[in-house]
Amino acid sequence: MNVMKLMKQAAAAQKNMEKVQSELAGKTVDFSSGGGMVKVTASGDGSIRAITIDPDAVDPRDVGMLEDMVLAAVNGALNDVRDMASTEMAKVTEGFNLPGM
Repeated sequence: MNVMKLMKQAAAAQKNMEKVQSELAGKTVDFSSGGGMVKVTASGDGSIRAITIDPDAVDPRDVGMLEDMVLAAVNGALNDVRDMASTEMAKVTEGFNLPGM
């Protein structure tokens, strides 16, 4: 394999990856749990932007259930962000052939 060609491919892939990462930071995913009682919005960079809790979900006698719904919504949103990022990054690295890989 031509070393110069490989270096050009690597530089182009890096530039594209930086662009995708920047674009991902501007995208968001929403995930809800408890039948929509808890909603989490996460950005493509993996940060949590918002958590919305329906007042009907707040039962002082069952805080554990609310905690479980929040945890499920946060984990769901972060999983969706990871999936979105993997899909976008796969587009960047598609066709980039490295020896031994």
